[in-house]
Amino acid sequence: MRPPFPARVLALLATMLVAGRAAAQQTDGRLERLDAATRPAVAALVDSARAASLPTEPLVQRALEGATKRASGEVIVAAVRRLAVDLGHAREALGSTASPAELNAGAAALRAGASQTTLAELRHARRGPLIVPLAVLADLVASGVPVDSAAAAVLALARQARDAELVEFRRAVERDIALGAPPAAATAAAATTTMQSSSVNAGARSQRPGRP
Repeated sequence: MRPPFPARVLALLATMLVAGRAAAQQTDGRLERLDAATRPAVAALVDSARAASLPTEPLVQRALEGATKRASGEVIVAAVRRLAVDLGHAREALGSTASPAELNAGAAALRAGASQTTLAELRHARRGPLIVPLAVLADLVASGVPVDSAAAAVLALARQARDAELVEFRRAVERDIALGAPPAAATAAAATTTMQSSSVNAGARSQRPGRP
């Protein structure tokens, strides 16, 4: 008959079992869609991002997008790695208090061609969430607006325009470009109009009587 295990050995085994279960729970089950060679590489990148307190959902989504498009494992891993780097750069520019959504939007703006300096200036220029200004910046560049022109316009508007006004500004730029206006000129014109409208709206809000 074997002697019983000492209590400390049983405690150690229980601790190892709990730790193993916790590690297994941290592995996103959606990554099972990846092939056996790609899955551990992506999982390692996700784990590294989690350890660095970076959002991991964008990384998982990027990997799943690659799988849906039947991209090779090398392409998927490279895309996830680039996004992880961009998320890290976005946090460097936006600060440690930036939300996951802000970091994701910042990474998209960086990918579009914006600089970390522009992201940092946006952080100082605007109170509150930066998701919309960053998304507008990325969308403008994707529409063909030069990065410098898009960044200058968004920075100027971010100081006073509301999110809804920024969205309307983006729509105006895209509309004018579709009508044949040069992207930089369309951006400058729409920025001027939005700035004037925002100033009028801000004045009306300040004169509006408060609730009793």
